[in-house]
Amino acid sequence: MVAVIQSTKDIDIACAGLTKTFRDFWLRPRVRAVENVDLEVRRGQVYGLLGPNGSGKSTTIKMLLGLLQPTGGRIAVLGKRPKDVSVKQNIGYLPEESYLYRFLSGRETLEYYGRLFRLDRQARRERIDMLLEMVGLDAVQDRPVGEYSKGMQRRIGLAQSLINDPQLLILDEPTSGLDPVGAKQIKDLIATLASRGKTVLLCSHLLSDVEDLCERIAIMYGGKVRSEGTCEGLLQEEHASLLETSEIPETALAEVREVLGRHSVTISSIKRPRRRLESLFLEIVEKARAEGLKTSGAGNSGSVASFLANPTNEEQLPAESEATNNVDGVDTKLLDSLVDR
Repeated sequence: MVAVIQSTKDIDIACAGLTKTFRDFWLRPRVRAVENVDLEVRRGQVYGLLGPNGSGKSTTIKMLLGLLQPTGGRIAVLGKRPKDVSVKQNIGYLPEESYLYRFLSGRETLEYYGRLFRLDRQARRERIDMLLEMVGLDAVQDRPVGEYSKGMQRRIGLAQSLINDPQLLILDEPTSGLDPVGAKQIKDLIATLASRGKTVLLCSHLLSDVEDLCERIAIMYGGKVRSEGTCEGLLQEEHASLLETSEIPETALAEVREVLGRHSVTISSIKRPRRRLESLFLEIVEKARAEGLKTSGAGNSGSVASFLANPTNEEQLPAESEATNNVDGVDTKLLDSLVDR
């Protein structure tokens, strides 16, 4: 295993050759859950980590959180070893399943996590008020969490992951259990946090969420990264073109076919534009709200909490190096600073 000593200022996660092998009682290799994974996540980026169940995503996340010790490879989180306490103080984590105390209210839950981070009473009160409004739970803050719907539990889980104003957010299925309105609000919140300099590692089975939010994605299968790059670069079809026009009369369409035929280009299909189901659903809901209709449960999300701003405390930021060298998309100067234990 290797540890991190230094980092560049604009890279919050860097892994090279990251490997995890689980062994049996006799220390014989049993399962290689992660094998030679290379990742680089830059500050202020929303990075998607995708893969089916059993692909190694959860194991990778646990190594980033310092909950599992890698078998091999090199890893840097916020410029230090994942097990470093100062790193954990700057990470917010929303697991796939929200492990909450059922008999605590929403406010008491955030109070509990605020105490764990040793926030003073005034800071806790201010942050809790802002977070409850931000995730739309201020009207139900005194109800026991056990009475919350799954979507409401995801909202309070997201709020607890932000109570410490983290630099790095690791979100596992953040929109699971949310209706389309709530999912859009959470996606807008994630985008806003990234614009404020927060780094987000997003794991989701909802590919539309990943496509809407992520700048870069890595697709894992069998413990390996099978594809990595920007969404635009990975999704663009190189041997097809999309031409958008106003409605074409049949006479003009025949002329278009003739002109394209001269260049050996064929029209494979002609379709009318179609809106997304999500946009139709949101439009109907907004109209109902404008008419004064109400629903129970979580309300509209409020503005982003003011304390979740771009970090200015340089002591919490990794030191900036003079130069970087990139090999296969991974900063080798950063990783060369890792030393064997």
